[in-house]
Amino acid sequence: MTHVRQACLALLFWLMSSAVSAGPVDPRTPLELDIPAQALASALERFSRSTGMAVLVDRQLTRGRRSVAVKGHLNATDALSLMLSGSGLMARYARADAFTLQVAQVAEVSGTVANNAPLAGGSYATAIQTALERRLCRSPLTRPGSFRALLQLWIGRDGVVQYSRLVSSTGDIQRDSALVESLRNLRIERPAPSSLGQPVTLLLLPQSSGKRMECTQWEGVSGG
Repeated sequence: MTHVRQACLALLFWLMSSAVSAGPVDPRTPLELDIPAQALASALERFSRSTGMAVLVDRQLTRGRRSVAVKGHLNATDALSLMLSGSGLMARYARADAFTLQVAQVAEVSGTVANNAPLAGGSYATAIQTALERRLCRSPLTRPGSFRALLQLWIGRDGVVQYSRLVSSTGDIQRDSALVESLRNLRIERPAPSSLGQPVTLLLLPQSSGKRMECTQWEGVSGG
């Protein structure tokens, strides 16, 4: 146990020292980044080297979690947010150029949320399924029916998905990334009830199971 803890501390020290040696970091400065989807721990190492940001994270927290691919001209803050999409983790900044990770927490939404009436003849689970169907059916890559996937969603009080996590891979890395990306800012057509347990776990099943989402009603629909 001592050796494991020492190894973790060594990793954290390396990540922080690499950021310090790179000089002052402005997380708002756009950078050209290309960090493929991979184990989250190794993605964070590469992110630290590429941006100079200090990362303080326990390997136990990142174990078994994967990152989303980050490619393009992005600032460090936006790139990190994209990388963590689907991991179930969120960044907590100690300063502008240093952060740690924690399990995603749903933020409370202040003010009154409109359209608070329950859906006629349906539960909140139905509302989630409807929103998910509409979004996933927009792309042949994420269209349900040909793959199995286990997802977890953290839904804000305003009905917007704030965080998501792909618990089990679909077997296709490109589809995994597209699936996670499709869940970003997904809006449910009604606010989340205060009694809703978080995260919400969803299982997408292949057509052969006899239980699948229907995309027929969403053909030709581009919104959602």
